[in-house]
Parts: sequence; structure tokens; C-alpha cells
Amino acid sequence: MYFQINPKNNTPLYEQLIHQVKEMYAKGLLKPNEKLPSVRELSSQMVINPNTVSKAYQELERQGVITTVRGKGTFVSEELIQSHTPQQEENLKQSFKQVIIDSYYAGFSKQELLRWFNDVYEEMEGENDES
Repeated sequence: MYFQINPKNNTPLYEQLIHQVKEMYAKGLLKPNEKLPSVRELSSQMVINPNTVSKAYQELERQGVITTVRGKGTFVSEELIQSHTPQQEENLKQSFKQVIIDSYYAGFSKQELLRWFNDVYEEMEGENDES
């Protein structure tokens, strides 16, 4: 299992880690009940502060993506509860809106955006189907 963060990215490191875990889960690269590296192991591997990894793990646990078993480690949740709050929905809509606006002013067509959306979604579904 290999995580990679970009310190030059404007997105905070803990959020990058959260997104990577979620993406790996969505693509089937992380399986239910799979053990994740400890906070200390992952922070050492990635050369980042253990508090950063801990913050990411806490948020992932809050979202139900991972679970921590005291004395055993941190694991990918057996069943991911895919629910959302109205605030999460609004945040995603605003993010999506910003991508559309930026794409419009960069000269990309609606068809190109839809193709990108479908390509990414199919990539995630395709990797899940292969497992």
C-alpha cells in the first residue's frame, strides 16, 4: 500500500491522505478489514508529522471509512455506510460548481466535462469489478 502526498499542493496534507484512502477504497485497492499502517509507521513512511496522520485517521473513522481496534490496529471498515449530510451535499455541489465555472472559462465544453466525469466514474467501477 503506497500513499503519496504533494507538499506543494494547496490542499492540507491530512485532507490529501483522506482523499487517497477513500479513492483506494472506491477503486477496490483497499479491501474491507484490510489493516492500515499505524500512525507512526505511516508518518515515518511519508515523512510527515504523526499528528497529520492521526488527524486524517480520526476524520476517516468519523466518516465510517476505517475503524480502530485498540491493541490490534486500524482497519478498513467492513461495510462503508454511504450516507451524507445536507452540509456534505451542499459542499460537494459548491465544489462541482467551481469546477464547472473554471472549466467554462478555460474553454472546455459540457461534453468534455461529462466525458471526464464518466471516465473517472468508470475507472472506479472498473477497478471494483476486477476484484
